[in-house]
Amino acid sequence: MKKTIIVLAAVLGFSGCSTLERDASLGAAAGGAIGAIATGRVGGALAGAAIGAGTAILIGQATRKGYCVYRDPRTLKTYEARCRAG
Repeated sequence: MKKTIIVLAAVLGFSGCSTLERDASLGAAAGGAIGAIATGRVGGALAGAAIGAGTAILIGQATRKGYCVYRDPRTLKTYEARCRAG
């Protein structure tokens, strides 16, 4: 169980600023927790984290069509807006 907590803490530590990275990290954390509870093993937690991250990315992309993540060159902060043509 200690290993599972360490894996989940590591996944949450990598949570990014962009929407895609945030979706992936939250999906990985949820999947890892579910995998750990279901199997009681680190391998189950890792498999759940991988499946959760992939699923969260796919669902996030499907629900936000037409929006892109941009970085402001002056502040280096990211923001989400409608995709620009070309």
